[in-house]
Amino acid sequence: MMPFIVLIIVTLTCVAIGTAGIGYFDGWGACLAVGLAAMFLLTASAHFLQPRRDGLIAIVPPQLPRPALLVTVTGVLEVLGAIGLLVPPTVIPGIRFAAALGLATLLVAMFPANIRAAGARRHPAAPSTPLGLRTALQVAYVASAVVVAAAG
Repeated sequence: MMPFIVLIIVTLTCVAIGTAGIGYFDGWGACLAVGLAAMFLLTASAHFLQPRRDGLIAIVPPQLPRPALLVTVTGVLEVLGAIGLLVPPTVIPGIRFAAALGLATLLVAMFPANIRAAGARRHPAAPSTPLGLRTALQVAYVASAVVVAAAG
């Protein structure tokens, strides 16, 4: 739930700053991009820091090889995506769009691990959000990424 709270607080803070005339925060799309970046940097930290890392490794579906490597790779992708969201479209055209779509795709790809996490407790540090709430959060995150992509 903390990532969602970070997304909301950072986005609304950016909107408030934008109303003061700071150009970087010139609309909801840019503000939501900053909120998503903050959220993904928070979630990416769990991919590298103990004990959360072990919890994430424990929820990787058993059909997938090398769960520790997958957790590392997805964490790196989250960091790269967050950085891409923060680059203004005027600096590198299309980067925010690509980052937002990439992160939306990553969220969909990682959803089976979230389903697994909603089941039996696999590790004391594994996420344990009930599936209904986890699904609603994932839909909100993907929708936010799509809004950012559409805003450019």
